[in-house]
Amino acid sequence: MNSINIMMMEHQNILRMLEVTRKYCLKVLKNEAVAYEDFYKIIDFVRNYADKHHHGKEEIMLFNRMTEELGFAAEKLVKHGMLVEHDMGRLYMSELEEALRKLEAGDEEAKLDIIANAMGYVNLLKRHIHKEDNVVYKFAENNLKKETRDIIDDESSNFEKKAEGAGVQKKYLDLLSELESKVNE
Repeated sequence: MNSINIMMMEHQNILRMLEVTRKYCLKVLKNEAVAYEDFYKIIDFVRNYADKHHHGKEEIMLFNRMTEELGFAAEKLVKHGMLVEHDMGRLYMSELEEALRKLEAGDEEAKLDIIANAMGYVNLLKRHIHKEDNVVYKFAENNLKKETRDIIDDESSNFEKKAEGAGVQKKYLDLLSELESKVNE
């Protein structure tokens, strides 16, 4: 399987976690019982699966090659679009983590910041994934040289094998299933 197909499959897992996050936010909004420690699990998933694992491949393997080989159009799309959105997502997670700490310290208003930052991330990533699947990846597939795509595929395959050896995919897909079952009870 080529690297872009793998990244698109990872997008499906990330979209599932976005749905989990939305459901947790709804529970907060309705003032239902919420296991707030599960938000830390969501942050862990986002930082280590969505960002480090998935975005790591995009940023290191795909985006760099696109800007090198495809020039201005790719540079604008990547540097002023996708990378900015990756950074915005990281900011939302930092702000969510800070809001959770405030809530733990007794600041009830922090629930607003939990919802705002979690939903900000959800909405950002839904649009971001749509753009990557329908614009960025297609642009790369249609315009990168076959040799370049083959190099990216090889690097991605090695990256996946190393992550699999460390149990990354299993850990985070199990965590996703755990949170899906909890929020759908």
